[in-house]
Amino acid sequence: MIFQDDELIQRSAAGDGEAFRELVERWQQPLLAFLERMTGDREEARDLGQETFFRVYAQAARYQPGGRFRSWLFGIAGNLARDRLRRRRVLRWIRFDPRHHDRPAPQLDAHARVERAAAQERVRRALDRLPDRQRQAVLLQRYERMSYREIAVAMEITASAVESLLQRAMASLRRDLVERP
Repeated sequence: MIFQDDELIQRSAAGDGEAFRELVERWQQPLLAFLERMTGDREEARDLGQETFFRVYAQAARYQPGGRFRSWLFGIAGNLARDRLRRRRVLRWIRFDPRHHDRPAPQLDAHARVERAAAQERVRRALDRLPDRQRQAVLLQRYERMSYREIAVAMEITASAVESLLQRAMASLRRDLVERP
């Protein structure tokens, strides 16, 4: 039987290890993909994923049900990733796992594939130059398909602050991509 996330986290808080295992299995891949995009490092993403789930387990009793588990989970992960990036002080390029993103159409010729790869690399570098909070908001919206409300919960800010972050990020990306061909 498939349980909603709120019920699973409540059961986890009550000591149900099977419920927690189900949450981990359900959310591990999307969370790791997000963390890898945030940090640019697969191993670091795995470490942060484990830390995220450790914190989820430790804080399960404090979770307030209301259908916001996804935002709560990605909020914990985003905070951990930003902390790690601040400590690292040297931002790495965001690596994208092709399994989670668009693939070139099979009919593209070699020249078109090279151009597409170059464009994707430019976008990756531009994303990497964004401030951490702007990058987090863009990744949550574009790749995790979160609404402004979900992003606001995840980042512990208002929906209007999310809108502002995204507007500034998109303006920076446009400017960066035009100025750096």
